[in-house]
Amino acid sequence: MSIGGQAIDPDDTFGPARTVFRKLVHFLSYHFILKRNRTTSARVAGLHLTVLPSVFHPKFFLTSGFFAEFLQTADLTGKTVVEVGTGSGILALSAARAGASSVLALDINPRAVETTRLNATQNGLHQVSAAESNLFSAVPASWTFDVIICSPPSFSGEPRDAADRAWHAGPGYRDIAPLFDQAADRLRENGRMYLLLSSDSNLALFDSLIAKAGFRSARVATRSIWVEAFYLYELRRESEVAQANVA
Repeated sequence: MSIGGQAIDPDDTFGPARTVFRKLVHFLSYHFILKRNRTTSARVAGLHLTVLPSVFHPKFFLTSGFFAEFLQTADLTGKTVVEVGTGSGILALSAARAGASSVLALDINPRAVETTRLNATQNGLHQVSAAESNLFSAVPASWTFDVIICSPPSFSGEPRDAADRAWHAGPGYRDIAPLFDQAADRLRENGRMYLLLSSDSNLALFDSLIAKAGFRSARVATRSIWVEAFYLYELRRESEVAQANVA
């Protein structure tokens, strides 16, 4: 299933006014939320979360709660799960709540790793561990998982700092582009990957990366707000989908 259609450049789709609005939202989010210098607390999706400075804040960005609620209603009993780009750890904790036997939370930001460890402890979800890693770089090659989850940065462009990496994934989505090939190597037989994208992302590019890695995507949930929509996809290996259809 195609996830992107022909929307190569969201700015062309929504016009100059949308581009200006998006830059304003980023400016405010970056300076007043992402770059804040104090630790805060929040309760989202039934989890009590401590959020250290420079870590993506789940209270102010709706994607976190949307994805967390989806995961908490899934049956992940006995599954091994890895989250790439964990931020506050809310998705990793939600996977644990859904019954996962072990959850590894990865992030390139050491503050996010520290935040996730704190939140796992204070929510009593001791099957969650966290490690500093650029995608799967710090994970032993022999480790595989039943479920991979990721809510990547929505926009291309060079991030200003560690905090801004939650918003910008580098020119041409440089920092996230290798994810899908790496995920294909780490996913166990009949495994699943869950991916959250924004209508403002370059969906056609993601569609190409997903197909190149040998996955087929299916949209499993949508959340719309006035200025944006969020799409949650389940990715499965193309070969396994074909075998299931034949059977």
